[in-house]
Amino acid sequence: MMRIVVDEAGEHIDAAAQIWAEATSWRDNDKDVPPLELSRPIIKRVLEISPRSFLLMVFEDADGGRPVAFTAVAPVPGDEDMAELHYLGVEPPSWGRSYGAVALVSTQDALLERGFAVARLSVYVDNERAVQFYERGGWRPHGEALPHSRTGKLEQQYRLILDPNRR
Repeated sequence: MMRIVVDEAGEHIDAAAQIWAEATSWRDNDKDVPPLELSRPIIKRVLEISPRSFLLMVFEDADGGRPVAFTAVAPVPGDEDMAELHYLGVEPPSWGRSYGAVALVSTQDALLERGFAVARLSVYVDNERAVQFYERGGWRPHGEALPHSRTGKLEQQYRLILDPNRR
């Protein structure tokens, strides 16, 4: 049994930042996990976009347990019906235990509850595992893949219609 927490106040920034640091290091085959001082501001920036921004945390069990996955979500400026899933992270040892799927579905539910009609996210084209994960979840490519502003790696935007009556 997992516990889901929607955190609008940022109480779980450090837990999310640690998961993000570990997950990206694992994804990139980098044995050095960045310190919280580097990953914390990345997560914090998402929460500062809007009062409607939030973290969604997945804990290992209903009594709290350890945090195993998260999403960081914010409205898209200028489009009150669209939210952007900036980050989804799963603790690397927990891959394959459905925590990512639980985080994604729970985030979609939270977005609907908050009145969003559409969600978007971006994925590195060469991250085949993530591409397959999102496509299995109903996300569809939108537009052309473009180079990421910092890394230069090709990144594809995906969209998910949450409320077809409004889009």
